[in-house]
Formats: sequence, structure tokens, C-alpha cells
Amino acid sequence: MRKRLFCGLLTATMTISALGQTNNQSGTISPYSQFGMGLLADQSQTAQKGMAGTGLALRSGTMVNTLNPASYSAVDSLTMLFDAGLSAQITNFKEGSTKVNARNADFDYAVGLFRLRKHLGMSFGLLPFSDVGYSYSTSSYLNNNVGTITQSYSGKGGLHQVFMGMGWSPIKPLSVGVNAAFLWGNYTRSVASSPTTTVNSLSKTYEVNVNSYNLTFGLQWQQPIGRHDQVTLGATLGLGHKLGSDPTCQIMNTNTSTQVSDTTTLTIENGLKLPTSYGVGLAWHHRDRLTVAADLQMQQWGDVDYPDYDEQKGVYALRSNLLCNRTRMSIGADYVANPDHPSSYLKHVHLRFGAAYATPYYYINGHDGPKELTLSAGLGLPLLNKWENRSVLNISAQWVHSSAKDFITDNTFRISIGLTFNERWFAKFRIN
Repeated sequence: MRKRLFCGLLTATMTISALGQTNNQSGTISPYSQFGMGLLADQSQTAQKGMAGTGLALRSGTMVNTLNPASYSAVDSLTMLFDAGLSAQITNFKEGSTKVNARNADFDYAVGLFRLRKHLGMSFGLLPFSDVGYSYSTSSYLNNNVGTITQSYSGKGGLHQVFMGMGWSPIKPLSVGVNAAFLWGNYTRSVASSPTTTVNSLSKTYEVNVNSYNLTFGLQWQQPIGRHDQVTLGATLGLGHKLGSDPTCQIMNTNTSTQVSDTTTLTIENGLKLPTSYGVGLAWHHRDRLTVAADLQMQQWGDVDYPDYDEQKGVYALRSNLLCNRTRMSIGADYVANPDHPSSYLKHVHLRFGAAYATPYYYINGHDGPKELTLSAGLGLPLLNKWENRSVLNISAQWVHSSAKDFITDNTFRISIGLTFNERWFAKFRIN
């Protein structure tokens, strides 16, 4: 019965996610998602979100950690893990004296993990990559105050990845792993002008469709430093490569008097690229009760040329200096009072805290985009029954502050909920 329930939940989760992606529903409502490939998604699971997305050196057989595929080798021979999560958020945008609130919810991820053979774990699932979602307009006077013109900006879509990964421990301190993902999705951005006079209206629509791959390699080295303590070093490498996508720009010029339109479509062959990325992490683990971890991640977006339409030259081409290198630093802690206590439920609850700081990966009119500060807290609540308490309900809360000089400031409060099914599927029972 439990296997049937698990399969039903997996099917339902994947169906909900697929429907959301088919309808181009976005996991964000932010004007900053109009730059680059959109807002880059947090690819951690809910447990790590409580630690501000820290996890490159986390290694545990009781949770899925897709941030570093080397961690998969920690799963034991009797365990089948499945973790699915969703989130809801409220965002306040502020520009000068103007304030706007926005709310949205989204499916986050669905991942699984089990052991193939001794020291070899395998993971699979669905993860987000980026989100595009915004809609706003601005108005200004034409020359000599003859009339006004309204510029409308909108965008929707995003990129997603379905992956399969393996982690192997060839010798006891060392583990290596790889995530191989199929990256797909599309996003559309449009800019349209609507004058109140006989001036022609102009609209531009940018569209991208992606069907490619994404490879991430991981390494972990776990070293005991005493009877009750261990230190783990983690590292990851993401390969940069062309995505084989042909971005298009469709320009429509409409005579407001005759309603006759002239349409031009411009295309850049193989015009999108993923950057090379690096990450290092360090974690200290004490008595199965306290874990403190820190990560440093770098993405070489500054080496990536991005499609851009030159208004003066009327040329749609790849351009440098639109994107910049991104750095993210995070620190987090996980504490549980006594996981071996026979009766006290509270002593089995995990308390998590974290903080992170990230620089932008794009420029806005030649200036740096918004820097991002994240503070987080979370709980891991065991689901008790008369057989075991291995499955966990994870809840995390995040406050994210994004700001840049002379641009919009946004504050987001996000609640994430994830359910980790930890089932003993492969145990052999003896009947006497």
C-alpha cells in the first residue's frame, strides 16, 4: 500500500509540474526577470532552503541533496527517498514613493534517491532553472507635448530541467558524482508602444526556445577529526556550453491611421550559452546533532555574449558586457537536540538557520543589477508512526532583499514546504 501511495504521489506531482510548464506559468513576478535568462532559481530542496540554500558539503543518507551529486553515495541499502516541495511568496516592490505588492505560488521540485549497489547512489527528478514573469507600463509626453506614448513591458516563461545523477565512493573519504540534465523551456518578452496621436506604434517580441543539456560534476571528502566530529569538503563544476537555441526578435510597425502593419523577424543562430560555474563548500558535523556549513559559488556569466537589439542600427546580434560574473556566499546550521531519544518528539525536530549574499549576473543600462541578501529559518518535523519516524515534513521561511542604486527595491517573504518520504523498500524479512 505504501508503494502504491508513493507512486501515486509521484505521478500527481509530475503531472502538476508538467501542466504548469505547458501553460508557461511563471514562478516569479519581478521586473528584474526581464534581463538575461530571467531570475535564476534556487535549486536546493526545502531542508537546505532553511539554511539559505547551503549544501555543497552536506552529506546525509536521510535527505536528497542535488546541489552536489557526490552526496548521493551516502544513501544506505535499505532506503528509498522521495522529496517534493512547493512555495508561496509575497513581494513588496518599492520605487521612490510608489509601492506595489504581489503574491504568487509555484511548484518547486520533485526528486528521488536510492542505492544501486554498495557505495553507489542514484538520483532523479525535476528541478527549476530560471523564471521570467513581469508586466508593467510607463507613460511619457511626446515632443512639444502633442500627446503621450505608453510603453508596455511584459514577459513570461522559464527554463526547467529533468535530471538523473549518480554518486560513487571509490574509497572511504572520497565521493564523486555527476548530474546529467535535459534543459528545456521557453520564455517570451515584449515591448509595445501605444501613442495617443497618429505616430506609428511599434512592438518588439523576443522569443527563446531551449532544448539542450546541463552537466554538473561534484566531489566530497569527509574526514573524521575526533571521536564525535567530522569535516566535509565539497566542490562542484558546471560545464559552460552553447544551447543550440535560435533567439528571435519580431518587430511590428503599425500605422495607427490605416492599421497596416509591417513585420520583420530577426534571428540569431545558436545565440544562447550557459556559463562555466564553480562551487566550494565546507561543513562541520558534530555528534549527529549539529551541522554548520558554508558555500561559495561562482558563475562566469561575464564570458557569455547575450542577444540584444540595437535601436539605432536596427541590428539584432550577440553583444558582450550585458552580463557579469555572479558570486553567491552562504552559511547555514542544522541542529537537532537528540535524534536517538526514545520518547520526546521535540528532541527529534531539526532547527535550521541560514544567511546568503549574492551579486547580480546582469547589467541594467550599464549599471550593476540588484544585489541579494537572504535570511532563512526552517523546521524538520518527523512524521511519527508505530513503525518508524524516518519521513520528514520540512518547512522553511526566507526573507530576500534585492536592491540596486536608483532602481526598484523588492522584499520577498517566502514559505516553502517539502515532504521527504524515507521508506525502507529493500529490507528482507524472515518468517519463523
